[in-house]
Amino acid sequence: MGSAIKLVTNGVTVATFRPEDARDEVDIVIRYFPQFRTLDELDVLKIQTPAGLMPISNFVTRKPGAKVGKIERVDGRQVLNLRADVVPGALVADQINNIRTALPKLNLDPRVSLKFKGEERDRQESMIFLMQAFLIAIFMIAIILVTQFNSFFSTGLVLSAVVLSSVGIFIGLLVHDMAFGIVMGGIGVIALAGIIVSNNILLIDTYDLLIGQLKNPTLAQYRDVIIRTCIQRVRPVILTKLATILGLLPMMFGINIDFVNVEMTMGAPSTQWWRLLSVCIVYGVLFASSLTLLVTPAALMWRAMRRTKNGQTLRKGSRTQTFISGGS
Repeated sequence: MGSAIKLVTNGVTVATFRPEDARDEVDIVIRYFPQFRTLDELDVLKIQTPAGLMPISNFVTRKPGAKVGKIERVDGRQVLNLRADVVPGALVADQINNIRTALPKLNLDPRVSLKFKGEERDRQESMIFLMQAFLIAIFMIAIILVTQFNSFFSTGLVLSAVVLSSVGIFIGLLVHDMAFGIVMGGIGVIALAGIIVSNNILLIDTYDLLIGQLKNPTLAQYRDVIIRTCIQRVRPVILTKLATILGLLPMMFGINIDFVNVEMTMGAPSTQWWRLLSVCIVYGVLFASSLTLLVTPAALMWRAMRRTKNGQTLRKGSRTQTFISGGS
């Protein structure tokens, strides 16, 4: 139908031709003679249908309206693209939410459907991809941990540290007044998971090795083993995290070092892209330090208390301490 109407208006382009004395190609357009290019001709214009030639006036109503330069269609539906930029300092996600909140108040035709594209669509695609990558990474880490420790408790303890370390990420974003970016923030969460897992593996593996040397350990021996484990592994854990933090501090503060020209600049464009990633890792590692050195030993002690008998007494010198299984 669109091609048939074009015969009455601007014509249908069927081919191109480039004359010998011209550089650009010329369109070959087919349309009716001038006397047949009228509005009345549209009512008697016939198009091919399964039932044969039929005037479009049988199923089309012609009404005057505003001039439209181009009509775009996707899957047979008319499409209108609206483009806009946000003001400097505003977030696209916030503006999208404002638009979605205001749309029901416009009383649009129920046949009108809206889709957000551009940066919003890219953000959704990136979020889905990174969520899948994060879940796959956590699943593979869980399989490796279960194989290594042969314990679901140790595996859950390590994975819980990965989830809880995300609190440090949001603390860092609040301190630096930054918004969480899907791409670089998501990569930072995935990278942080690997760092935390390695440190917890060091701690739990040493604990399992020391406790495996004892036969029927008591609660006091469990406590001594946990203390020895923390003493032995506090230095590698701190050094590993300190090296990570010191390596990312220049990137976090926007310091760019040019080793060729021996120059150091602040706030270079190359550092703006990586600053969010470095902030997520640095504050996540800082927060995870307490989880590794405090929460993990406490959880191991809690499991030891559950394994021992109720009311077992610890004696240290002349003092007596009583631990009740699973209790407070």
